[in-house]
Amino acid sequence: METFFHEVRNGRQVPRTLFVDLEPTVVDEIRTGKYRRLYHPDQLVSGKEDAGNNYARGHYMIGKEIIDLILDKIRRLSEQCTSLQGFLLFRSLGGGTGSGFTSLLMERLSVEYGKKSKLEFSVYPAPHISTAVVEPYNSILTTHTTLEHTDCAFMFDNEALYDICKRNLNVERPFYSNLNRLIAQVVSSITASLRFEGSLNVDLNEFQTNLVPYPRIHYPLTSYAPILSIEKAFHEQLTVSDLTNAVFKSNNQMIKCNPRYGKYMACCMFYRGDIVSKETNSAINSFKSRRNVQFVDWCPTGFKVGLNYQPPVFVPGSDNAKVPRALCMLSNTSAICEAFSKLDHKFDLMYAKRAFVHWFIGEGFENKGDFSEAREDLAALEKDYEECACDSDLNNNYVAEDEY
Repeated sequence: METFFHEVRNGRQVPRTLFVDLEPTVVDEIRTGKYRRLYHPDQLVSGKEDAGNNYARGHYMIGKEIIDLILDKIRRLSEQCTSLQGFLLFRSLGGGTGSGFTSLLMERLSVEYGKKSKLEFSVYPAPHISTAVVEPYNSILTTHTTLEHTDCAFMFDNEALYDICKRNLNVERPFYSNLNRLIAQVVSSITASLRFEGSLNVDLNEFQTNLVPYPRIHYPLTSYAPILSIEKAFHEQLTVSDLTNAVFKSNNQMIKCNPRYGKYMACCMFYRGDIVSKETNSAINSFKSRRNVQFVDWCPTGFKVGLNYQPPVFVPGSDNAKVPRALCMLSNTSAICEAFSKLDHKFDLMYAKRAFVHWFIGEGFENKGDFSEAREDLAALEKDYEECACDSDLNNNYVAEDEY
């Protein structure tokens, strides 16, 4: 409990969290909503003028006016911790605040908190669903800026989440609350080892060590199972083997890409509920023997397993059924390049005509070269992933040449 909450004098548990937006509308919903008594009023911060879907405005103009206030509040929260391990950041990459202001915040956190982990949960632009025309600009600019400041970035796209709600949960017209509950189950599974007892608990530093082979290769693919409606749950067996097979299928992924087009470098498996290590080992060995997925040759083990006895919590009013066990998989795979390449293509189409660029130049960008630099960095990131998938072949060639 003390990991994410601190106890005050009257015994009330107050979350160690900070909500920030450059305009008041969204934060006002929390201030007046049913959870308003849960959060400290000082931890709900909003400005008076939004970033207008503009990365430059959120980073260089409006964001700079509020950044010192936010850092002061973060400093107060961190001083209440007995052993600060790191930060979890939640944002959308398509908007001005999520892209621009969060980039500025992460830069400052790197300066002030050095080696502390920074893990981000990001809503990535979907291939066919868009909420802003300039999403490709904002997303590529913020990915470039935060590449060296993020230790691990878990990406979700609304299109994948919409499809899961319609296909698995029979929700014809999903709202953001439906999508957020799916993301919440993933976050809950990743952080369960920090909050509950388990025979193989995995802390944040441990899974980063096993998941990120190189500093830039830190964009894991997120999958979760089971995602079942209440009607379907009574007809499913939900064995450990079923869950293990399910997380490797694209219909349980939180971002749109085809895992068959890439190679896996590492997989972190977070099992929760009524599960023992013998079952997980058997399920993983059985899965490996089928050779349904490709792993790189240079990472022979491939799997890191975490076991936690606490089953997923059923949220009242949720579409997802109550289940005795669940599995969240974080996998580092070169297939994630598909998401990057689709976004890069949209960026190239607009930037070829220099469309909408003047809005960014007028809000603090020094020159148009920042766009080209960001785009080149994303191209280099795609190349890095491709090289990781075929590194073993190159190494074999070098060995052969040396022996000759």
